Amino acid sequence: MNILRITLIYFASMQVCLASQDTFALTVHTTPDPIVVDGILDEAAWERADKNSEFWQWFPSDSMHALAQTELYMLRDDKYLYIGAICYAESDDFVVSSLRRDYRAGGNDNLSLLFDPFNDRRNAFLFGMNAYGVKREALVTDGGRDSDSFNTAWDNKWEGATKKYKDRYVCEFAIPFTTIRYLAGADKWSFNCYRFDTQHNEWSVWTHIPQNQQFFRLGFMGDLNWEEPLEKTGGNVVVIPYASGGIGKDYESGAPEDLLGDVGMDAKIAVTPGLNLDLTVNPDFSQVEVDQQQTNLTRFELFFPERRQFFLENSDLFGSFGDSRINPFFSRRIGIAVDTATGLTVQNRIWGGARLSGKLTDDIRIGVLNMQAASDDSNGLPSYNYGVFAVQKAIQNRSSIGAIFVNKQHFSKREFSPETTLNNRVLGVDYNYLSKDNKWDGRVFYHRSLTDDQDGAFAHGTLINYYHRNLEVSWKHSLVGAGYDAEVGFVPRRDYFSINPEVELILYGKPGGKIVTHGPGVELSTLWKPEFGRSDSEISLYWNFQFSENQRGRIFVERNFVHLFDSFDPTRTGAEELPGDTDFRYNLAGLFYSTNSAKKVFHRFIALGGEFFNGNLLRLDGRSTYRFQPYGSVALSYSINRIILPEPYATANLILVGPRIDLTFSKKLFLTTLVQYNNQIDNLNVNARLQWRYKPVSDFYLVYTDNYATQNLSIRNRSIVAKITYWLNT
Repeated sequence: MNILRITLIYFASMQVCLASQDTFALTVHTTPDPIVVDGILDEAAWERADKNSEFWQWFPSDSMHALAQTELYMLRDDKYLYIGAICYAESDDFVVSSLRRDYRAGGNDNLSLLFDPFNDRRNAFLFGMNAYGVKREALVTDGGRDSDSFNTAWDNKWEGATKKYKDRYVCEFAIPFTTIRYLAGADKWSFNCYRFDTQHNEWSVWTHIPQNQQFFRLGFMGDLNWEEPLEKTGGNVVVIPYASGGIGKDYESGAPEDLLGDVGMDAKIAVTPGLNLDLTVNPDFSQVEVDQQQTNLTRFELFFPERRQFFLENSDLFGSFGDSRINPFFSRRIGIAVDTATGLTVQNRIWGGARLSGKLTDDIRIGVLNMQAASDDSNGLPSYNYGVFAVQKAIQNRSSIGAIFVNKQHFSKREFSPETTLNNRVLGVDYNYLSKDNKWDGRVFYHRSLTDDQDGAFAHGTLINYYHRNLEVSWKHSLVGAGYDAEVGFVPRRDYFSINPEVELILYGKPGGKIVTHGPGVELSTLWKPEFGRSDSEISLYWNFQFSENQRGRIFVERNFVHLFDSFDPTRTGAEELPGDTDFRYNLAGLFYSTNSAKKVFHRFIALGGEFFNGNLLRLDGRSTYRFQPYGSVALSYSINRIILPEPYATANLILVGPRIDLTFSKKLFLTTLVQYNNQIDNLNVNARLQWRYKPVSDFYLVYTDNYATQNLSIRNRSIVAKITYWLNT
């Protein structure tokens, strides 16, 4: 508690000055004239719109205007916000990764718009299009702190079109006001816009943002002024029913083929302009892409991100408490179990649920989530109810304080395994700090599991980041008690105190040179176990490089110390385990390199080697991709580990290879095929997913899945499922 008190006092006393910056403002005029969204901008109304240009370069320099300029125009009527953008270029040789919606912005010629209707500069809506008219949308949270602030699973209806010319492409957007939550009577929103230009290897932004800050950071927004205050939008209710059917067979159990079939629905109801109610009945996630498997050389559980859309929307209200290793609510604990035959994750049926989330007032956001899962006798799970309540209040300009309560409970009178608890509850408080000048950010949290007669049932952490043009400094410490039990969270390790400081120096290359930035850094991670002492430590020295052609690299060396409390097999293959209560010290060195993703062929890999426990390790992880635009790409992901330990311990070659084919036959028809060979878990997985978007936000899916043993390629299970969804506005 003393650590928490000292940290809170430090944050409260922190004084920073508002950085000087240019004023960026754009006025949106009201038009009575109709606008056809075709990417041409030939309506007379566009001539009356304000013109805004002079974008600033963010990469490779941040001290000059963009070489390829962008002109912005905006208009509105009573239903739509219209945006016109002329993106100038040297030729019509534009790069896109594919025709699939919700593309990644890097390595494409594209434009993205950020809207913050509540002017809190902590949350925003993003809409984007590339040079071929492919659309994307996302929710940006946590002030746009990093890439984890993006939620691309958010999906909604809006119109957009692009037209290409020899020296430019023109984007035209029509965004319904019912799509964006805002308060009636608003006369100003916060706004920004950024663009990727592959012809100049240039990233540009409407506002002037220093290169040591993320180009989508919400603290650098400009003003979007409405000529007339916005009216209240009408009620918006969306119903999304689905039906699915298929066939599956478990070959290992010898059971007969199982006919699959289901119906259910989701609903979205705008309760107020800032508050949304989401309902789901018998949700089905058969179309969700399978997990990207990982090789595990650690003693702890690996993290796999959530991919189900229902849980991803407004996920920051529920899942952003704590940090990545001390998270009191991890939505993958709901509706997902472990297949005892393959060790892979499988669906655990959810009967239904509801989520109320959004803005209650200008400075208060709330989130209420309740889900009821079915029992799973094969995995010893009763029918659990999951409830989460979260509230967040804005304070001190862009900072906030939040609280969360998580409850997991079942009411069954049946006897289950001793590990099955009647209930599990966690209560927590977080303070998030974002400075006005974007030089400081951080977090302090204290969580407690409400367990009877359990010592150390708490978790605490602090993160402080400082950003300077030539220096980045970070401090993190964590304290997790032995009795802290967050069953619905992600807490892979307990009973420790850790510190993790990091310092990085940023040096800038010569203007026009091949190196944009480079510099050394040092990171230290040390863990102590109460009543024992130091149990783990790692010190890493590195040198980063960023090149003008968008390549990135890092060279590094590590010094590791591990005390094994229990016996452990680093290969996780069931071999002879290293003895417990033993110290190990070892050194590693490695290289990371990533080529320009705008090229037709690009690579990303990390290679390291050296000592490993009482033996040696050689590791190569990476991904190589060939793009045949605009119809898709072929990629090969790989993780190859050669572990050499002295007898009687294991020497093993762990191979994880995942070829992937992404085909986009049109903007409405996509095929993704992923094969994953993983000899560490003795499984070969084949997953193919065909998606046809036959109407806006309405889809037909056909999903084929196979699992085989890697030893003899004997089939384990197989299924094929068809699913159709329909987006219905009422």
